[in-house]
Amino acid sequence: MSYNKHVRRRQLLAAATSWMALATLPALALDPPALPAAIAASGAPANPATLFDTPVLADPPAPAPPAPSQNVTINLINRLVQRGVLTKDDAAELIRQAEQDAQAARAQAAAQPPDPPASDDAVRVTYVPEVVKAQMRDQIKQEVMDQARKENWANPRTLPDWVPHFRFTTDVRVRYEGDFYPAGNDNTGAFPNFNSINTGAPFDISGNQFSPQYNVDQNRNRYRIRARFGAEVDLDDGFTLGFRLGTGENDSPVTESQSLGAANNGQGGNFSKYSIWLDRAFIKYELGGKPDRDLTVSVGRFDNPFFSTSLIWANDLGFDGIALQGKYQVLPGVTPFLTIGAFPVFNTDFNFATNQPAKFKSEDKYLYAGQLGAEWKITKDLTAKVAGAYYYFQNIEGKLSSPFTPLTSSDQGNTDDSRPAFAQNGNTYMALRDIIPSALNNYGTIDQFQYFGLATPFHELAVTGRLDYSHFEPVQISLIGEYVQNLAFNRDAIGGIAVNNRGPNQPSGAVGSFAGGNTAWIVGLKVGSAALEKRWDWSLSVDYRYLESDSVVDGFNDQDFGTPLSGTNLKGYTVGGMLSLSSRVSLGLRWMSANAIAGPTYKNDMIQFDLNAKF
Repeated sequence: MSYNKHVRRRQLLAAATSWMALATLPALALDPPALPAAIAASGAPANPATLFDTPVLADPPAPAPPAPSQNVTINLINRLVQRGVLTKDDAAELIRQAEQDAQAARAQAAAQPPDPPASDDAVRVTYVPEVVKAQMRDQIKQEVMDQARKENWANPRTLPDWVPHFRFTTDVRVRYEGDFYPAGNDNTGAFPNFNSINTGAPFDISGNQFSPQYNVDQNRNRYRIRARFGAEVDLDDGFTLGFRLGTGENDSPVTESQSLGAANNGQGGNFSKYSIWLDRAFIKYELGGKPDRDLTVSVGRFDNPFFSTSLIWANDLGFDGIALQGKYQVLPGVTPFLTIGAFPVFNTDFNFATNQPAKFKSEDKYLYAGQLGAEWKITKDLTAKVAGAYYYFQNIEGKLSSPFTPLTSSDQGNTDDSRPAFAQNGNTYMALRDIIPSALNNYGTIDQFQYFGLATPFHELAVTGRLDYSHFEPVQISLIGEYVQNLAFNRDAIGGIAVNNRGPNQPSGAVGSFAGGNTAWIVGLKVGSAALEKRWDWSLSVDYRYLESDSVVDGFNDQDFGTPLSGTNLKGYTVGGMLSLSSRVSLGLRWMSANAIAGPTYKNDMIQFDLNAKF
């Protein structure tokens, strides 16, 4: 036999074996379209006739054809013998093996449970070749992975599309606070708590009882926490949604600190739970978004939009209303900025007065504000930022009521809502109710139920500046200053109506002259890391402030300086430092010393030790 014929014989023998494996097995449950793939994977030619396409040399005379059989495999083997590809001995061996394989397949099929009825368009089979299984497995895997990649859940390093749109913020501060009162403070009833009076029932000034009073002589130790959780959500096309929840033992606008163990308004004390307040909720639109070119509009309740210090606005204070902020670089290193806004401070009760059928005129209060400034990169290491602001408070001052005679503490005057909804201490107050002496109140000797409002309007002009020197990076040296004057202050008008902030009584017994003022300023120095970003970053700071009684609205500025008489009518200094224990945990220490400017003697020293954590 020639070499070509010998090779051809081996090829045909291998192909026949593959076809025998398919032909001797019972039909398996594949749809007809899948059978060609199974045949191709088995190694058999798609058309058995191609087994004989290659010519061979010196073919012997074909033997007489055997009798046809009903078995396709036997007929195929006999045809190979007839063509001279197989010998009769090889053919007999192949037939014997095929019969044994068929018998084994029938036995295996008999041992398996019966298959469910097949549909009319399917072919029943009980065996799937491994190559077909592999092909099906690869196809299914590919489809699953395509879907996974499309939805970004197959790769653990790839987050769903919505996750990058969220920016979560969380911080917790645990504080020890010690409040100390040097000897000499006036504890004879010289410090009425006007906020307590104005947020409760009116006070009867005709009696001999003391009004609610601030503590000015007993030291206190407090342990306080502040916890906040918030998020900003990128809504695409320049829009952002934001919110923040925070702690607080009451709804004070200037602090979110909660004194541990303090029972107040039905919360705290005896390990009871504390309240959570809605502290921020806003929608913002931003155009530009570059350090030297940006325009932002915010509506809702948001962070302080103005460049300022705690002399005017407390660090935790949120603003309600609408604000527009813009900046644009006009020269290399010179970037002017502008902020304007309108903010509702107080909205009158819709049913005011609640116990009168004919309602009173509203006493809504607003803040309209604008600030213009610039940031100037003077040199590589020196940057200056300065701005002037005008804060116009509409209807913030108290108004004298129409004359009337309150018979009970629940009777309302038509200007009762002009009193502050929240206040700290220091501003000058006036009596709001014009109470008529009559027989009903024993001619003014009883039932003098009174509320108190601010004695002056507030139109504040403020200049704020900051100078940063970074030659010694990462250490930065910063000088900060702010000056404020209340342009609406009228000493002569206040002198006749003020009920506090007066000097000593006259020898004749007449009340002392008004001693308040309308100017405030602060200057401070900070040295160290501009921001605590890694372990062992540090900063030290010192400042001195001077706040006359009616320079700013005391309900909105620093809550800590001078506690509990925080607000205005104070002067003194603060020394502090910060140390980072990690990129997210830091320690803080502050010492504050405050003295009253006008009125009775008051001194306060405070120490605060903080452990801060943020994410």
